[in-house]
Amino acid sequence: MSILNMILSQVPDAVADTMTIAGDTVASAPEVAETVRLSMWELCLKGGFIMIPLAILLVISIYIFIERYIVIRRADREDATFMKRIKDYIHEGEIDSAKLLCKKNGSPYARLILKGISRIGRPMNDVLVAIENTGNLEIANLGKGLTWLATTAAGAPMLGFLGTVIGMVEAFFSLANAGSSANISVLAGGIYEALVTTVAGLAVGIVALFAYNALVARINGVMKLLEGKTMEFMDLLNEPVD
Repeated sequence: MSILNMILSQVPDAVADTMTIAGDTVASAPEVAETVRLSMWELCLKGGFIMIPLAILLVISIYIFIERYIVIRRADREDATFMKRIKDYIHEGEIDSAKLLCKKNGSPYARLILKGISRIGRPMNDVLVAIENTGNLEIANLGKGLTWLATTAAGAPMLGFLGTVIGMVEAFFSLANAGSSANISVLAGGIYEALVTTVAGLAVGIVALFAYNALVARINGVMKLLEGKTMEFMDLLNEPVD
């Protein structure tokens, strides 16, 4: 009976120790589940020196898009009474007034009409060629900077891939030098830092691509406007004077 009493007396202590261990395990669980978060700035810093040219490309692309968008938007504005006034001036023989109106308007299509007016009296084919050449120059001026956007759209992802390859080489080099202490965390840390440049390169490339396509669409709209004004002016010259 004395042995049984000793065993029974030790049972509460064993249960208490078990509950204490379980409590410590539960208490430590939140610490294990705690995650480390990186801010966007810290993540960019881990991309290395490749992030510098990518940042420069992004800033330049945004500047070109805003500047060209403003210029093209101004060129796309149309004066509904412009061609009617030009027609009246030409039919009344007031060529100088028509030229002055074109200069005051200052739009690409006004410069086309000005070139056409300056060729009045010459063969119609010569007038049309002069207007088309002027139109080509106007479109070329509107398209300044688009080559840069196209290059950035193609080149930024390539720069990002280059940074990733360099980062992967560094990660495997660190893993090789770690020797017996090498573990998956060493490799994983290097890989995720290397992939930052790929994400950044793709992001810059996508921004440049969308900006390029948006500007091209606006320029196409201006081209249609110039073609319409050219045809309207040529029809005007062929109209009989009342």
